[in-house]
Amino acid sequence: MSQREILFEGFTQQEILDLPAETIEGLIVFGEPLVFKAGSATILGSFKTNSDHLVIELAQVDGGGEGILLSLGSLARRYAALRKLKGIEWIVHAVTCAKPNLKLRSVLLRRGFLIEELPAIGTAYHLIETL
Repeated sequence: MSQREILFEGFTQQEILDLPAETIEGLIVFGEPLVFKAGSATILGSFKTNSDHLVIELAQVDGGGEGILLSLGSLARRYAALRKLKGIEWIVHAVTCAKPNLKLRSVLLRRGFLIEELPAIGTAYHLIETL
């Protein structure tokens, strides 16, 4: 493990990907809210598969700053490729925060996220990545 690698609940990306599919799907990719540590950030989000996409919905990201979204994206792309999914749908609920993170907003906009009104979700940053 390099010094700069971000750990997810103490696991490297490879250690997570090496878990049996049933374990990943039972613990992580089940669509229910989940709080986890990634580097120094605490994240509230959910992960599920919808048709042929991995759907990542992030409700809150506290702390961090060392490239949490980039690392999470890297892990998500590797997972989606292993499962032969066609893409990743990102939904980030950072539009109407009481204390908006301007750095996060600029990162999301630079990566191509758009502010959209999503059915049954509301206004959020949204991006669909094709693999």
